[in-house]
Amino acid sequence: MSTIQPLTANKAFNVNALRASCSACSMHQLCLPMGLGESEINRLDEIIGRRRKIPKDGLLYRIDDTFTNLYAIRLGHFKTFQLTPNGEQQITGFQMAGELLGMDAISTDRHHCDAVALEDSEVCEIPFARLEELFGSIPTLLHHFHRMMSQEITREQNVMLLLGNMRAEQRFAAFLVNLSARYAARGYSSTNFQLRMSREEIGNYLGLTIESISRLLSRFKKQSLLRVSNREIEILEPAHLKAIAAGTESCD
Repeated sequence: MSTIQPLTANKAFNVNALRASCSACSMHQLCLPMGLGESEINRLDEIIGRRRKIPKDGLLYRIDDTFTNLYAIRLGHFKTFQLTPNGEQQITGFQMAGELLGMDAISTDRHHCDAVALEDSEVCEIPFARLEELFGSIPTLLHHFHRMMSQEITREQNVMLLLGNMRAEQRFAAFLVNLSARYAARGYSSTNFQLRMSREEIGNYLGLTIESISRLLSRFKKQSLLRVSNREIEILEPAHLKAIAAGTESCD
C-alpha cells in the first residue's frame, strides 16, 4: 500500500500539469504556441506563470498599472475600456479565448485601459521580460507575436472605420460578422452563439444607444436575418449580413 499512494499522487500531478500546459490547451493553435514544435512549447511552458481565474466583473488590470505580464485568455471573455474626461466608460474592445491582453502597455510599461471579465474566465500570465528572452532563440515565436500585434492594430483600425463612416446597421452587422468569424476560428458555430456582453456594452463600443441596438436586433429579426432569444443569436442569412456590413446591401 505504501507504494500505491505516491504513484497515485504522482499520476494526479502529471495529469494536472498536462491539463495546464500549452500543448494540452484547446486554444494553443490561436495563442502564442501556434506553429511551435514540442520542445519550443515546453520552453514557453517554463516561463508561463500562474493560471489565474478572474470571476465575472472581476478586474484583471487597471489603467496606469505597471506592465509586467501579457495575459493569454484560456477561458471566457473580457472587455477593455477607458474613462472619458467626464468619467464615463468607453469600451475599446471585447476579447475572447485564444487572444492576448496587455499588448497596449508594451511601449510605455503602463496599461492604457482597464480589463474586466464578462464572465468567469481564466488567463495565463506570461512575464514579458522572459518572453522577450525567448524571442531571440525561437524566431517562430517572435514572428507569431508580431502577427498577433498586427491583428490587434488592424482590429483597432476597423473600429475607427466603424465609428467614423458606417451607418448604424452597418456597424451592428459588422460587429456580428466579426464575432461569427472569431467563434469559427475557435471551432465553434459561426451561426449560433451567445452574446457575452450586454446590449448597453455593445452600443457603447459601437457608438450607439442601447435603444438603437434593440431596434436593430428587432429589424434584423423581422427581416429574417437573425433569430434572437435573449442573448442567444442565430444568424440565418450570413451572406446578407456580410453584405450589409460591407455597405452593398440594406436590411430595409
